[in-house]
Formats: sequence, structure tokens, C-alpha cells
Amino acid sequence: MMDVTAIATRTGKWWAIEVPQIPGLYTQVKHLDQVEDMVRDAASAMGRDVEAITVAPRLAADDEALLHELNNARAAAAASQEQASSLTRTAIGKFRAQGLTLRDVSAIIGLTPQRVSAIAATMR
Repeated sequence: MMDVTAIATRTGKWWAIEVPQIPGLYTQVKHLDQVEDMVRDAASAMGRDVEAITVAPRLAADDEALLHELNNARAAAAASQEQASSLTRTAIGKFRAQGLTLRDVSAIIGLTPQRVSAIAATMR
């Protein structure tokens, strides 16, 4: 069993698939989610067993740049969401420690009383 990389290059309406680790293994698919099955079938027909397949689409430089920018934006959004969640927990804990009711805390931080209650319950 071997791990391989399937390099997918768009050709018209198809993806041309090449697996450098298995010389001569070429196939094609309509959709990227079909790559693993087709590579396994082609490798099996060549007497090779494949374990893990990494699909590596080969994109144009401007498409790669766009994808890189997208991934960076998603990572930044995830980091911002984690920071907001942490600050929310901190605010709920602080305001509850001051004796504010769940309803008052929810009005202050802009969440429903039910959500504030659920978050507060995880902090106990």
C-alpha cells in the first residue's frame, strides 16, 4: 500500500489526472470528488494498491492567488470568531459575578437570554 498524489489539470470539461508515484497512471474525471475512486481503479488495474490519495488541483496563477486570499480570509474570520467567543464568555462571567441577571446580561451583550444561559452553564 502506498500514499499518492493525484495531480488534476482542467482540460475542457474534464479533469486530467496524473499520479507521478505510479508511472503511466493517467485517467480523467468530470468532477474532483471522483478522483479517488478513479485512481484506485486505475492503480488496481496496474497491480498497485493505493492507500491515501491527496488530490492536488493544478490551477492558473491568478486562481491560486484567489484561493490563497480566500484561505487567509477564512483563517482570519475563524480567529476573529474565536476571539469574540472568548470575550463573550469573559463578559458573561464578569457581569454575572456582579449580580446582573441573565436577562440584563443578554440585553447588554446582544444575545438572547437562552444563549447567555447556555454559555453561562458551560462556565460552571
